[in-house]
Amino acid sequence: MGPILITGSEGLVGRGLRRVLEAQGVPVRRYDLRGPERCDVLDRDRLLRAAEGCAGIVHLAGVSRVVWGQRAPRNCLRQNVLGTRRVLDAALRSPSRPFVLFASSREVYGRSRHLPATEDAPLAPVNVYGRSKLIAERDVLAACRLGLRTAVVRLSNVYGDVDDHPDRVVPAFARTAAEGGTIRICGRSNCFDFTHVEDAARGVVALVHLLLDGERGLPHVHLLTGRPTTLGRLAALAAANAAPGLTVVDAPPRRFDVERFFGDPRRAERILGWRARITVEEGMVRLVREFAERAAGAGRTARAV
Repeated sequence: MGPILITGSEGLVGRGLRRVLEAQGVPVRRYDLRGPERCDVLDRDRLLRAAEGCAGIVHLAGVSRVVWGQRAPRNCLRQNVLGTRRVLDAALRSPSRPFVLFASSREVYGRSRHLPATEDAPLAPVNVYGRSKLIAERDVLAACRLGLRTAVVRLSNVYGDVDDHPDRVVPAFARTAAEGGTIRICGRSNCFDFTHVEDAARGVVALVHLLLDGERGLPHVHLLTGRPTTLGRLAALAAANAAPGLTVVDAPPRRFDVERFFGDPRRAERILGWRARITVEEGMVRLVREFAERAAGAGRTARAV
């Protein structure tokens, strides 16, 4: 079997996915701007060379935050839409015809009127990032009609690693709880479906194996817990495990954010045999502890120097 090419291999989900695949003995080929070779999905020729001989491509690369899409919309569309087209083109042109598994987002649903949302809910994104993912999903569907084996997985507020982007809500709350400072809650009653990266990686790997087995026509599937957690509750979980000196303040919600979302996980359970195992309570305890251990280690190093 040829390797699995992972674009965005150095990101939160990419690292988790690599760990699971490599533990199973599945060969992995990394592709990321943050790697030593600075591999760009917009580089058509380099991407085609990277895809050579691969059994599949898991496409995780691109702009990964709503706020970044709002600040630089043209870059978001370029990275997420054109980047996905480059990946699909590489797969279609490659003699090995690798499958493409595209990582989308719950942001494609926008402000769902009926919760928990199913994968068949109306798609009405409210921000640039969500729109970029929806356009890319449609491009994946078009490639499927050309004969490419494809799948789309929609991820929901993935967290669980101290090396995640520091201003994402879960690592921001957890790090502040571990080190002290002020947690800012932008919309205390806003609620989301927080999914631990270990669970997300397991679900993506289950899809990879279906595609390796030759499955075609897989429906879109989202990986989530089905449990809503408010930002106020998330802050309280962080505070319950906090170092001394933590304060919590409220701030207005961001106008470009969806206020409420949680989804129905039953399709993933039916198709993949997958169910989230790690609750947000357990995940927050783990993450605060890991941030505290890192801070303590940094302190010991500083004293030794």
